[in-house]
Amino acid sequence: MATSNNTPTEFSTNSLAVKAAELSHVLAPFISKSQSISICTGEENDYFLRLIVDLAELIEGIQSTFEQDGKGNHALVYLHYFSGRNDWFITKKNVDGGVDQAFSYVILHGDDQNAKLGYILIRELTRLGVELDFHFTPSTLATVKAERERRAA
Repeated sequence: MATSNNTPTEFSTNSLAVKAAELSHVLAPFISKSQSISICTGEENDYFLRLIVDLAELIEGIQSTFEQDGKGNHALVYLHYFSGRNDWFITKKNVDGGVDQAFSYVILHGDDQNAKLGYILIRELTRLGVELDFHFTPSTLATVKAERERRAA
């Protein structure tokens, strides 16, 4: 590639765009088609490229099923999905490194009193258009519960 004065332009394989492209396969199974389209067509290109890289690296770092066993409220919540008044807080992923099955703290219809811990299928959430919270900061399950209580008060 050359600039207008025929001076070659440097192409950096370390650029944010290249890194985002390399990691996009990690993120793709964790987001719905509508969110994927938003990322690809958004006007804030650098923001979304950084988001792809950050989320992909976070997903790659999610502990497998057995690494958080017994931690209870001290388990780290990595991802938050939401749809209406329904929330899924992901604490573990499939031990084989897959994306299908994850362990989650689930709140349906905003009913925190009847929230449950259990396994979910990520592909079912994304197929239904449930959205991944791009602004969620990983924190312990105790922190998530306390924040929800504070907001409900």
